[in-house]
Amino acid sequence: MKQQLISGTGVALVTPYRQGKIDFEALEKIIEHVIAGGVDFIVSLGSTGEAIMLTTAECKEVFKFTLGKVNGRLPVVAGLFGANSTSHLIERVNNYDLKGFSAIMSSNPSYVKPTQEGIFQHYMALEAISPLPIILYNVPGRTASNLAAETTLRLARTSKKFIAVKEASGNLEQAMQIIKHKPDDFLVLSGDDALTLPILACGGNGVISVIANALPEEFSGMVRAALNGDFETARRLNLDLLDIHPWLYVDGNPAGIKSLLNSMGICSNEVRLPLVPVTEKTAENLRKEWDKMRSATLVTH
Repeated sequence: MKQQLISGTGVALVTPYRQGKIDFEALEKIIEHVIAGGVDFIVSLGSTGEAIMLTTAECKEVFKFTLGKVNGRLPVVAGLFGANSTSHLIERVNNYDLKGFSAIMSSNPSYVKPTQEGIFQHYMALEAISPLPIILYNVPGRTASNLAAETTLRLARTSKKFIAVKEASGNLEQAMQIIKHKPDDFLVLSGDDALTLPILACGGNGVISVIANALPEEFSGMVRAALNGDFETARRLNLDLLDIHPWLYVDGNPAGIKSLLNSMGICSNEVRLPLVPVTEKTAENLRKEWDKMRSATLVTH
């Protein structure tokens, strides 16, 4: 896969539910919504998709359904998570039919808190068996271990199969170190919506977004403007979005984005335990910020 296929705005799709079951009608609605909104690629079953809350059978259903509905219009990345050990991850990869996907994305093993050498060896074991290019996913807030810049760069230099990193550490200096020293064909994608513009300004290549589930046109417009060097437009759009970001996460992700999608009539706000829906205060503030955006001059609905 050419790396440019996963630059720009990627969206980590939510997995909608109705009465505890996957709501495939709503999932189709979300897929059409984000494609119409101008996103550049889709991630199926990332963290926002509650990947580890689904059974293996459900994951396979979501993968097959998503690929079928996208139908080649955009690249689709498969999220492969939920494994605390390398052997379990390899077993999961070998258990899925990944035909039709452009890449896989996987994070550090959670809970076990490996050393940097352990993290390097983990990803190299994945590299040895993966049939597809790999996007590294650094999200220490979920895994309890940071994929250090030095380790990301070591992986990128060791194998061309590692094509990008989704950098969600919240550490701009770390992102800049990767951008400065990376191979030319290795991409740096923001994993924090609110930090996407600064990362792009420093030379990043795109984002894998949460907010783009609900506001794909607005967010991808900001990313596109920044990548085209139009930072006046990008700053203006970024400020339009700025106040909604905190409310998406105050009660956890994906509860926040599902609340906003529910207000928009796209899917329910259901999540699976131990996740719970956002509080009414949070839902009210999300609606309020969305109303402000709808009335803004540059926002079209």
